[in-house]
Amino acid sequence: MRTLCSSTLIGEFFIIGFAGLVAMKDPDLSTATVWTVCGVAMFLSVVLCGLVTRPGGVALGWALQIALIASGVFVPMMFFMGALFAVLWWASVHFGRKVDEAKARFAAQADQPDAA
Repeated sequence: MRTLCSSTLIGEFFIIGFAGLVAMKDPDLSTATVWTVCGVAMFLSVVLCGLVTRPGGVALGWALQIALIASGVFVPMMFFMGALFAVLWWASVHFGRKVDEAKARFAAQADQPDAA
């Protein structure tokens, strides 16, 4: 699960940075505000790569997905990108857990001596 989720989070890191570049063109937003918010979100996406397998890591990832979708208020394309990454996040968690379960099953089978 860690690999899939981390890949999604690193992709979000770049998307957040690009959204910051777009948000800078909005005359109502100060550059300092844009890069403070984007910087914190980018930092969180990288930190979550290490926390994804710990308790609460997946929930924090979902919080980041919600924030990404909500950023569409300032950069409308982020409604689409946020939703896309939320789907990727769900798939990463869902299929990552299945892969982890399969690995554990195969490891358990390998540890058992054959009954033959």
